[in-house]
Amino acid sequence: MNRKPILLLTLFLSFVGFSQEVPEQFSLQEAIDYALQNNRTVINAAKDIDAAKAQKWETTASGLPQISAAVDYQNFLKQQVQVIPAEFFGGNPGEFAEVTFGTKQSVTAFATLNQKIFDGSYLVGLQSAKVFLEISQNAKTKTDLEVRKAVINAYGNVLLAEESISILERNLEVLQKNLDETTKIFENGLTEEENVEQLKITLSGVESSLNNTTRLKTLAYQMLNITLGIDVYHPTVLTDDLETLTQQNISLGLLETENNVENTIDYQIAENDKVSKELLLKLERSKALPTLNGFLNGGYSAFSDDFDFLDKEQNWFGSSLFGISLNIPIFSSGMRSAATQRARINLEKAETDLVEKSQQISLEIAKAKSDYQFAIEDYDNKKENLQLAERIENKNQTKFFEGISTSFDLRQAQTQLYTAQQEFLQAMLDVINKKAELETALNIIETN
Repeated sequence: MNRKPILLLTLFLSFVGFSQEVPEQFSLQEAIDYALQNNRTVINAAKDIDAAKAQKWETTASGLPQISAAVDYQNFLKQQVQVIPAEFFGGNPGEFAEVTFGTKQSVTAFATLNQKIFDGSYLVGLQSAKVFLEISQNAKTKTDLEVRKAVINAYGNVLLAEESISILERNLEVLQKNLDETTKIFENGLTEEENVEQLKITLSGVESSLNNTTRLKTLAYQMLNITLGIDVYHPTVLTDDLETLTQQNISLGLLETENNVENTIDYQIAENDKVSKELLLKLERSKALPTLNGFLNGGYSAFSDDFDFLDKEQNWFGSSLFGISLNIPIFSSGMRSAATQRARINLEKAETDLVEKSQQISLEIAKAKSDYQFAIEDYDNKKENLQLAERIENKNQTKFFEGISTSFDLRQAQTQLYTAQQEFLQAMLDVINKKAELETALNIIETN
């Protein structure tokens, strides 16, 4: 037996299985690219496009030749009796004879070809199918933009939790050291018990924040996994860090990007709605046009009192028929006129909505630019505030152990430092998220 094909097949299946493994490490861009292929909402949006393509062909095929076939079998359990004048058969005038016509059993097999020759609604249907496909494609683009933004937010939240835990652990270590030293000083009678208690209060608050942030980190990872389209408990490792991503996402040139409203996906979706309303108006108008259909029918029939239709001697009688059907709408008591008027009103509403959407998009882009610019400015401000808070805390710590300042002053400085640390982390995250919101508003999707 030749084992070479089996070996090659095994290697191939192993390679396929390996290639389908979910990666464990993601940079932000890798996470975005992965989500745009595997996020469940993205997958369904792609399937909607496939369904729209199938529906487009379904609509097209409805106007192409349609062929159907049928076989009818009839068996009179009791044949219908007719009466005719008996004198036809030599009987007496005024008398009637009872007769039955035809055979007890019959089989008819026939095929029919139907073809639309002219139907205004069919022409509108072809245009509608094309627009429906465009709507599905635009919906997919909108989904990609939203998923990209969701990945950036989820990725940033994980990094925020990781950085917060790292800072809290360092703060906890410093506080514990301060508490140990202050406790020894107190035990030697060189400081008041209040100083020890103040440090314990601060330490307890930091421990509580650390425990809560640790729990939030787990949830943040799970949310990221869901956004990526992988198992919620998958062990995911992020390779980017918050500060590096912040620097990479500071792009002042983005603020100078032209506000081309017509290129945004929200405007295109609103325009799709207007076009669909135009087609509905055309459809109502087309209902006043005549329709013309043709058909061709051909088949064979056989008759017998017994079921012997499968015998070679059975006679089959052929028949065929060709016809054209013209349907002319004449009077509908104003129903078609009212439907057309309603469609025209809906079109006018869609045109108004399109103008309104254009204005809203312009405002959203302007706001997104303003928010992004503020996030950059706030990042610089919070970075400077953090440096100041660190210096103030260091000075107060030195003064405290030298006996110059009180524990209350030290706690105030520490609290100010911890607040500055969290504000700086949030400012970095805001730069990343606000840039993502601006890119979403401008219809920008960056992929590798």
